[in-house]
Amino acid sequence: MDIKSGCSVEQGLSNEKVIVIDFGGQYNQLVARRVRECNVYCEIYSYRTDIEQIKAMKPKGIILTGGPNSCYEENAPACTKELFELGIPVLGLCYGAQLMMLVLGGNVEKAPVREYGKTQVHVDPSSPLFAGVEQETVCWMSHFDYISRIAPGFFTVAHTDNCPVAAAQCPDKKLYAIQFHPEVLHTVEGTKMLYNFVRGVCSCGGTWRMDSFVEESVRQIREKVGDGKVLLALSGGVDSSVAAGLLSRAIGRQLTCVFVDHGLLRKNEGDEVEAVFGPDGDFDLNFIRVNAQERYYGKLAGVTEPETKRKIIGEEFIRVFEEEAKKIGAVDFLAQGTIYPDVVESGLGGESAVIKSHHNVGGLPDYVDFKEIIEPLRDLFKDEVRKAGLELGLPEQLVFRQPFPGPGLGIRIIGEVTAEKVHIVQDADAIYREEVDKAAVSYAKEHGAAAPWRPDQYFAALTNMRSVGVMGDERTYDYAVALRAVKTVDFMTAECAEIPFAVLQTVMNRIINEVRGVNRVLFDISSKPPGTIEFE
Repeated sequence: MDIKSGCSVEQGLSNEKVIVIDFGGQYNQLVARRVRECNVYCEIYSYRTDIEQIKAMKPKGIILTGGPNSCYEENAPACTKELFELGIPVLGLCYGAQLMMLVLGGNVEKAPVREYGKTQVHVDPSSPLFAGVEQETVCWMSHFDYISRIAPGFFTVAHTDNCPVAAAQCPDKKLYAIQFHPEVLHTVEGTKMLYNFVRGVCSCGGTWRMDSFVEESVRQIREKVGDGKVLLALSGGVDSSVAAGLLSRAIGRQLTCVFVDHGLLRKNEGDEVEAVFGPDGDFDLNFIRVNAQERYYGKLAGVTEPETKRKIIGEEFIRVFEEEAKKIGAVDFLAQGTIYPDVVESGLGGESAVIKSHHNVGGLPDYVDFKEIIEPLRDLFKDEVRKAGLELGLPEQLVFRQPFPGPGLGIRIIGEVTAEKVHIVQDADAIYREEVDKAAVSYAKEHGAAAPWRPDQYFAALTNMRSVGVMGDERTYDYAVALRAVKTVDFMTAECAEIPFAVLQTVMNRIINEVRGVNRVLFDISSKPPGTIEFE
């Protein structure tokens, strides 16, 4: 069967849906995530989506995202006037606000003063968007164009010292335009504004909840699978573990979990995964461990390009699963722990450029020898996956485990992957995580509160750089290890965690003294965007 990407279990959890129409902005996922925080289901679609398809979805509201273009330029992303005549509430953000004004008869042009960053905005609290919002509030601006004339039927409900139309509305038609970004945390009352739109203007009841998701997903999995057999790609990470818990609850031992130890896991992780999901674990499922380290190292020999590595790793996953399926007998479904950011970042949702392929999305080979692929978490963001895990009764230490990419250390090793490099990064990473955890626990005991600097994700990566060093009065020419640590809410945006320098020094000393082949340790302070959390 020719399957390019998997299908999720149909989400009949709610007849309420708000759609985000993406014009190429960097915050498309964040907009959708903020809407879901209001307990309203939300999906992302490209601006090229046909108007008839939008009608068929019967959304309760539509949000137009920002974008990098000027809406008045030739060939700029656009939409038709019909979108605003469907009787569905529409909220335009930044580029989306400008486009709304232009399409409906207003005017947009280059701003005399560009606005970027935190800005004091004066709002009209009588507007439905700004109910309960302070009259003077801090918002995040990012624009070099501005609305110089609002469209007929609209009136201004917010402004700044340099932007005469920071927000405009036509309440009779339920059309709203906001020049700033309410979805980012820098907009202090942005979540309240989005809540006012989806729960107030759109009249959504807020029925999107994880308890409902688990209950409905279990029912639909049972209905879809029937008496069939399911093979799950279990990595032991958060996503595949929650998928295993969900499928186990739904179909029990009709599920076989195949854990492929590709030799690219964190130190001792293969044994830890087997301890949780194997015969001595608490899960009602069949567990198979495949030790395929040498197979992967052979396939990756000489390969340096990140996307090529991802696709090789993805294809080998599928090939291993096919082989195991043949040993088991007839297998009807392949299950995977794909989540929504995987889909969007792989270019399969929205309009933003492909950031990276994922081994279980864009990295799938063209031919898959299964009846169908089931991805029960495909519609969830990472924090929603964790909530689902808790609803399923999975242990907290598993649910809140650090995210680990499907391709594993293959994308935390820059350049060619070898057994030697894998051992270097495994040892360095284990030291780093151990020392950060130790320091965070010590801080909590001393202060009676969690360490404010404690990162949400932290790991060591191996650069492809070798440099001269001196160890024991001898010249060395060894690798540089890079340490990554980020603070994030939803893993769509992230900032560098400010780990105390004393902790970093301890980590550096231990890595250089204990890990052969390393003579230099770097600390990555990049944010996401412009970087990604992972290295490749």
